Amino acid sequence: MILKIIAIIIVGALAGRIMNAGGSLVKNIVIGIIGSVVGGVVFGIIGISSHGLIGYIILSTVGACLAIYLARKFLK
Repeated sequence: MILKIIAIIIVGALAGRIMNAGGSLVKNIVIGIIGSVVGGVVFGIIGISSHGLIGYIILSTVGACLAIYLARKFLK
């Protein structure tokens, strides 16, 4: 459980840096949670799954970057 929380914080921070979103710890946690869901859905649709903590972080980071990109496109 604690590893998942740490991974979510890492995912949010990575996605924030990759997409120049920046933000606080709370924003990074929210981005990490959304990224985990989006990444799981998108990769699940195309048939790719993650194994282990590193796979989870990669999948979630891609999902979070996708979520940030889509949010920027639709909220402008």
